Amino acid sequence: MTSSANTPSSPFDPDRRALVVGATGIGGSALVDLLAERGWEVTALSRRPGAPRAGVRALSADLRSAADLARVLADERPTHVFFTAWSRQATEEENIAVNGGMVRDLLAALSSAPVAHVALVTGLKHYLGPFEAYGQGAMPDTPFHEDEPRLDAPNFYYAQEDELFAAAARGGFTWSVHRSHTVIGHAVGNAMNMGLTLAVYASICRELGAPFVFPGSLTQWNGLTDMTDATVLAEQMVWAATSDAGRDEAFNVVNGDVFRWRWMWPRLAAYFGVDPVGPVETPQPLAERMADAQQVWDRLVAAHGLAEPDVARIASWWHTDADLGREIEVVTDMSKSRLAGFTLHHRTVDSFTALFDRYRAERLIP
Repeated sequence: MTSSANTPSSPFDPDRRALVVGATGIGGSALVDLLAERGWEVTALSRRPGAPRAGVRALSADLRSAADLARVLADERPTHVFFTAWSRQATEEENIAVNGGMVRDLLAALSSAPVAHVALVTGLKHYLGPFEAYGQGAMPDTPFHEDEPRLDAPNFYYAQEDELFAAAARGGFTWSVHRSHTVIGHAVGNAMNMGLTLAVYASICRELGAPFVFPGSLTQWNGLTDMTDATVLAEQMVWAATSDAGRDEAFNVVNGDVFRWRWMWPRLAAYFGVDPVGPVETPQPLAERMADAQQVWDRLVAAHGLAEPDVARIASWWHTDADLGREIEVVTDMSKSRLAGFTLHHRTVDSFTALFDRYRAERLIP
């Protein structure tokens, strides 16, 4: 993988105790791995416990329940909190109530803990608008910059930020916000996992002898875009939580390169040995084309002894369709964190292939 690290691994520090919220998700999993590797005392909080990890203590709580959070976190003493969770609701009003409430209630449950810093993961809907008005109305020009004013629309990311800012003012801790683009990483059962979704799609195409058709729009095929490797997100969160330059700031976080899908798609196809085919005039959503995917996946599971028999747990068709079907350019500026001292850079094609290698090693794909 082509990358350049900006800081060496931190030595063991017994005074740094991390609570990772949403620890089984894409970003949370990468963060738990990084913190444990660097010798932090790590507590992983999620609704359902993930696979055991050396040096990591797991807690389970319903993040939507203030009472459950208060019960589970009553005796916890983290110095650093990393909030990577969210829960999709039917409307933006509900998104605001639930996701803003999760941040508020979790930080309230930790009001007696010696919290020094809280890092919050949001995303580019900060600039693009919520699901209900995504890419509509007035938006800032690309590439997106952190100092753009908020859009004049309800947005659960804004609600989460406001809860964070209010809690920081009460509790006296510092904060950071990390606005990622599409995050690719290692997680199973995640609702927004393009890396694993494309790997499953390509594996099914190969099994059927079918072409690897780009399911999205001509705009995405031909335009510039970028992505976020979960390991880059994790590194930026730890940097911001432990660096003076990262405190009380919002940062975009992407790999640092830009690409066009018309360049990337043949390279992904080559990895899987399938024939790449570009888009047609209108998108061809995977949610429709993969309606019978479970039948093919059953064959692949039986033939290759794959670890996950339920294709719905590893392929989030709707999310990949939403990203690849966009009719707008989405590119992010990283100057702010670069100038502040965070210089980690990945090539997205290497992020994909490294993930595919790991998926194969763990028998998630054939």
